[in-house]
Amino acid sequence: MKALVALSLILSASIQASEIRTPNCPIGCPSLEIEGNVVVFERLYALSQNKKTLFADWVAYEVDVLNFGPTTNRTWKNNPMLDDDERLEKDDYTGASDKLLVDRGHQAPLASFVGSRYWPTLNYLSNITPQSKGLNQGPWKNLEEAVRDAVGFRDNLFVITGTLYQAEMEALPKADEPHAIPSDYYKIIYDDKGNSASFLMSQALPRETDYCTTKKPIAEIRTIVPYSLPSGLTDNSEILQRLGC
Repeated sequence: MKALVALSLILSASIQASEIRTPNCPIGCPSLEIEGNVVVFERLYALSQNKKTLFADWVAYEVDVLNFGPTTNRTWKNNPMLDDDERLEKDDYTGASDKLLVDRGHQAPLASFVGSRYWPTLNYLSNITPQSKGLNQGPWKNLEEAVRDAVGFRDNLFVITGTLYQAEMEALPKADEPHAIPSDYYKIIYDDKGNSASFLMSQALPRETDYCTTKKPIAEIRTIVPYSLPSGLTDNSEILQRLGC
């Protein structure tokens, strides 16, 4: 019995220490330290779905000009790789826009991928969280646009964005599953060498907020996030300059 327990502990430690690299997070994805999460690898992004909050803990993607294209529609769908008890559904958002003043906020932005044949996967609800209108239509959107403006042909950037729960938020009024709405978000923009710029944004940010005022050292983000971020990420002023900060 002791041998089986020891083996179980070794395997658990090995899994937590494993490093996952995909085209969407070339220097490593965030760790899988949160028990029970479901990691989904879409063609355009990867995410770690939290079964307790029912939202993604993190989403990782590459920003490539070859995926840019004209604006398209938003047809919300359930992610077919997640079970019913692992996610919210479209009807759970009913009434949330008026009562909570939130949008369905993309974590991997639709506008960065509408030139790809796989753009409909950006509208999976696993890539969505309830984001305050001020945040979603203001600094969050403006930073996403700055990332697109900062890339060029064969000069791509990568992004890890995630949800944080530093304060209790009001639940979706019509949702029939227990869930937790994020109070804050982080976004890390980096190149394939790990040169990065990090931002921390609260749901309470006004629409007119300059996203540059939300930049934070990567060391501070590491202390807040409840899992390990890729070790190769380092603060870099050139990335900030590319983003207009």
